[in-house]
Amino acid sequence: MKGVLLTMFSRMREDIQTVLRKDPAARNVLEALLYPGLHAIWAHRIAHWLWNHRCRWLARLLSQITRFFTHIEIHPGAKIGRRLFIDHGDGVVIGETAEIGDDVLLYHNVTLGGTSLERKKRHPTLGNNVLVGMGAAILGPVTIGDNCRIGANAVVNKDIPPNCTVVGIPGRIVRRDGIRVNDSESPVMDNVINRVDPQDAVIQELHRRLELLEQHNERLEELILRMEKQLAGHSEVAYRPTQEVASCCCPCHEGERNEP
Repeated sequence: MKGVLLTMFSRMREDIQTVLRKDPAARNVLEALLYPGLHAIWAHRIAHWLWNHRCRWLARLLSQITRFFTHIEIHPGAKIGRRLFIDHGDGVVIGETAEIGDDVLLYHNVTLGGTSLERKKRHPTLGNNVLVGMGAAILGPVTIGDNCRIGANAVVNKDIPPNCTVVGIPGRIVRRDGIRVNDSESPVMDNVINRVDPQDAVIQELHRRLELLEQHNERLEELILRMEKQLAGHSEVAYRPTQEVASCCCPCHEGERNEP
């Protein structure tokens, strides 16, 4: 029992040192103790122990209580390595079958989610020393290699080899082993869901209708111009006899001029 307590306190001290090392904003131990990511990781260790010892309802209850106070949801079944740091933490979701290596850094709104409803490995595996930027989503049973960097708001759904930087939706490798990768040499990571934009047909139909409306508008403008010209011509024809009668000196129109 004494050995277990020593190990537990040693891991807690290690977690605090990780916060101080990875976040310049944490100036001392007391500030580090206020980090919700730290609370979520410590609570997860207890919940994970309960989960592995078949106390799964209690494990889920502790997970939900932690989620309420920290806004970080870590499933009790997730496997987390040492020195994980969740910076800010708000909105982080880690699925049941997710596996996280050592020295991983997650920013807020990161999702390690699944894409399958089957009871199998359906969440990502992160290697050691991986950084996942704000708002990034890593989906499905993919493997992210050691020393990878996932950019903010990236969506990754394919395996990533070690020492890569990934950005974009869907994610693409832009740097590997410290060398920039050309877009032509870097195939876009995609799956069946992302191959076709579900709104593409709607957008094309809207473009087609807009072109038809523009054509009809041009025809209407031409028709209005022709009608205005015709009306102007009729007005001239109707106005000319009155002028001629007023200016005519013939005796035949003398009576017309003298009429009141």
